[in-house]
Amino acid sequence: MAAFRASLDPVPKMIAEQARPLPDPDDPDFAAAFDSLGEARVVLLGEASHGTSEFYRARAAITRRLVEKHGFTIIAVEADWPDAAHLDAFIRGGLRPSQADGPPFGRFPTWMWRNEEVAALIGWLRAHNETVPEMERKAGFFGLDLYSLNSSTQAVLAYLERIDPETAKEARRRYSCFEPWLRRPEVYGHMTMAEGFGLCEDGVLKVLRDLLEKQLDYMRQGGTAYFDAAQNARVVASAERYYRSMYRSDDDSWNLRDTHMADTLDALLSWRPDGKTAPKAVVWAHNSHIGDARETGMSDRGELNLGQLCRERHGDAVRLVGFGTHTGTVAAATDWDDPMEVKKVLPSRPDSVERLFHDSGLPRLALDLRAAPEELRELLATPLLERYIGVIYRPETERWSHYVESRLSRQFDQYVFFDQTRAVTPIAGAEKAGAAETYPFGL
Repeated sequence: MAAFRASLDPVPKMIAEQARPLPDPDDPDFAAAFDSLGEARVVLLGEASHGTSEFYRARAAITRRLVEKHGFTIIAVEADWPDAAHLDAFIRGGLRPSQADGPPFGRFPTWMWRNEEVAALIGWLRAHNETVPEMERKAGFFGLDLYSLNSSTQAVLAYLERIDPETAKEARRRYSCFEPWLRRPEVYGHMTMAEGFGLCEDGVLKVLRDLLEKQLDYMRQGGTAYFDAAQNARVVASAERYYRSMYRSDDDSWNLRDTHMADTLDALLSWRPDGKTAPKAVVWAHNSHIGDARETGMSDRGELNLGQLCRERHGDAVRLVGFGTHTGTVAAATDWDDPMEVKKVLPSRPDSVERLFHDSGLPRLALDLRAAPEELRELLATPLLERYIGVIYRPETERWSHYVESRLSRQFDQYVFFDQTRAVTPIAGAEKAGAAETYPFGL
C-alpha cells in the first residue's frame, strides 16, 4: 500500500490548488459556487450517507439557486411518489392526495426525509412558488422510488373511482391479487418463487394499459391528476417486478429500481402541460445511485444506476455531483427497522478518495472534475475506495460494508467535500393537525 499511496502523494496539494474553498452551506454565498450547473438540463446531487446534515443543507442551497436563478422546476428525490406528492401539494398549492399508509414519510427510515433540513427547503419552495403566477413555472417535488405498492395502489383506485367508476371496479378486482401481501410485499416475492410465475403481473399491467389507452379522455378531466394516477400505476407495475426479482438476484432488483427511477425522471422531463415548456430537473439521491456505475465496482457485479442511465440518455445535458466526508456523526440504524442512532463516522481509510481530500487541508471544497487539469483527472481516475453509508451504518465492518472501488474523476462531474460533518436533525412523531402553513411535517 505504501508504494501505491506514494504514487498519489501529489494529489492532496493539487486538490488544494484546483478546488474552490466553500463557506458553510448556510452562508448565502455557498450556492454561487455552483452556477455552472445551471447550464445543464438535469443536475444530480448525491450524498455519501442518508443522514448527514451538510449534504442536505448543501443540496438545498444548490437547489434554491437552480430554481431561483436558472429556471429549474423539478425536484426529484430518492423517495416514494405518493409521499412526495403530499409535499408537492403543499409546495404548489394543489389538491392534497389521500394517504393510505398514514402521514408522509412515516415509515422507516423516517429521518431520511422527515428532518429539519428538508422541512426548511419545503418551506422555501412554497414561499418561492407564491411569487410565481404560472403553474408550469412553479417548482414541484416528486418521488422517484418504487416501494409504495400499497399507497400507489390506493391512489390509482381513488382516481379511477372519481372519474371512471366502471374501470375502477375492474382495477380493484385486478389489484385484489395483492391483498394478502400489501403490508408485506416482500412475502409476495417469496410466493412467486414457489409458484414459478408472477401471480399479479398480468393484472397490474392491464390496469396501466387501461390508463394509458384512455389518456385523452381522462386528461380532459384534469391533466395533472391523470399524470399522477398513471405514475402511481407505473409504480405498482415496477414494484411487482421488483419484489419478484428480490428472490432471484440482488443485481436484478437493484437494476429494476434504478431503471424505474430513470424512467420516472424521463416522464417528468417529458410532461409539458402547457405544450411548450421544457423543464429542467435537479435530483437528490445517494452517491451509489447518481455516480456513474460504470466507473465503480458496481459494474463488476452487473449493476447499473440512475447516473449511468442519465448520461446514456441525455449526454452532455447531465451533471453528476458527488459528496463526501472524512469524519463526524451520522443519523443511521444498525439494522433495518432498528431505531435511529447518532453514530460516529470513522475517519476515512488511508486508501480512500476521502483521505486524499482530507489531506488537502480544506475544511469544505468543491472540485470541478470536468475543468481540472488532465494530470489531476488521471490521478483521480486511479481505482480508490469510496465510502457509502446508507440508512444502515456498521463501523465494525466498515471496509466490507461501506466501501466500493471507484474512479472518481469519471464517476462524477463535480465533487463536494466536507471534512467534518454532523447528523441530520430528525422531526419526531406523527404529523400534527394544524393550519396549512404547518402541513407537511407539523412544524
